[in-house]
Amino acid sequence: MEDARPAHEWRPTIQEGASPLYLAIAEVLATDIQKGVLVAGDRLPPQRALAEVLDIDFTTVSRAYKEATKRGLVEGRVGQGTYVRAGRSSRPAASLASGLVDMGMNLPPKFDDAALSAQLWAGIGDLEADGGMDLIMRYQDVGGTAIDRQAGVDWLADRLPDLSADRLLVCPGAQSALLSLVTALGAKDGPVAVEALTYPGFRSLAAHLSIELTPVAIDDEGLDPDDFRTVCRTRQPRILYCTPTLHNPTTATMSLERRMAIVAIAREYGVQIIEDDAYGKLSQSPLPPLVALAPESVYHVAGLSKCLSPALRIAYVVVPDLRASVRLSGAIRAATSIASPLGAAIASRWIDTGLADQVVTAIRAETEARRAIADRLLGPHGLVTAQNAFHSWLPLSSPWTRGEFAARLRQAGIGVVPSDSFAIVHPAEAVRLGLGASTTRERLTDSLSTILDLLEQSPAMSSLVV
Repeated sequence: MEDARPAHEWRPTIQEGASPLYLAIAEVLATDIQKGVLVAGDRLPPQRALAEVLDIDFTTVSRAYKEATKRGLVEGRVGQGTYVRAGRSSRPAASLASGLVDMGMNLPPKFDDAALSAQLWAGIGDLEADGGMDLIMRYQDVGGTAIDRQAGVDWLADRLPDLSADRLLVCPGAQSALLSLVTALGAKDGPVAVEALTYPGFRSLAAHLSIELTPVAIDDEGLDPDDFRTVCRTRQPRILYCTPTLHNPTTATMSLERRMAIVAIAREYGVQIIEDDAYGKLSQSPLPPLVALAPESVYHVAGLSKCLSPALRIAYVVVPDLRASVRLSGAIRAATSIASPLGAAIASRWIDTGLADQVVTAIRAETEARRAIADRLLGPHGLVTAQNAFHSWLPLSSPWTRGEFAARLRQAGIGVVPSDSFAIVHPAEAVRLGLGASTTRERLTDSLSTILDLLEQSPAMSSLVV
């Protein structure tokens, strides 16, 4: 029985020369849903009626509706017509008691693109016909299937054009990859050199495994080659762990000259390098990764959490050769078994269809908008940022200390990360701010404004102690 609700008098405005026409109609439909012209539950005009209004073939409108259905924008109801789908409900972002976002979380910002979001979900749905139940009811080989490894090769092709699939393994997230690597490379046999401010996840891993970390000085270009040479000579580390691009937390990126110097010193002293490339894909001015400069001694970890989706828990690890691949596969099997076949398949689908690159572009755009807000408000107070980085570093001036500043912000409902979480020795008076966890730019502005207000007060004025 035909639904009594009248069809929405929707008429897409198609730009002259748009081709193919059915895709243009689907794009306008997605845009009008995003703008609120069409809302969940609206019944679209019957296909023949819309074809007559637009003076086009019925088959063109039919293809447009099918494309919109594939993207998850609309749904057909037998005997009733085509309706705008209800949007998926959003889970609330991590927040504190006051409702302001916890800026201690270093997440890529959510982008506002309904059409792209719908295509991502549609890509997941397509997996039912391509792999089907095997993705959820079967184990797979350690290190990933041939298809998933090739997807990783394609993902890294802009920075590693000569990479072959036999040098790449698929891991269940970057943290898992790091755990497997330090095990496979024998990190317990000697100190591991790290940046003086290093990723907290690696510090935690080292503490868990009783691995000794020895700091290397850093500056605004990252690792200091002179100090690295001194550490190699005096401490004789077997491994260097570092983040050359958009370093966490300082946002520093090593220049090509600096990268070449670090690689040369590592070669001289027989040091193997674990290169954490969490943010490399986000850079719009990419430099050759360390693995491109020294493929024989660098293990390159390219996680998808920061540049694509934190939920996928997939990382691609590039190794020097087949022998290293076999050794690392054994460590992965012992530590974490296999990467989720479903997660790997989703990543491969998004990469193969070009959706992953669209997500990277959307994350970059939203990151730059948020970074501009942060720079406007906190730049005069010494905020350190870098293009395409959604974390930033805020040095503090006396009389503020990092502990007191973080505590006062916590009272105001804002979480930040003091330098203690990153420092191997002698923490600086500074905190890291995550710009991506806020659900909107407006909420980010509110949080940053609160931080600005606190910076402009003295600790005594803001104290609540009585």
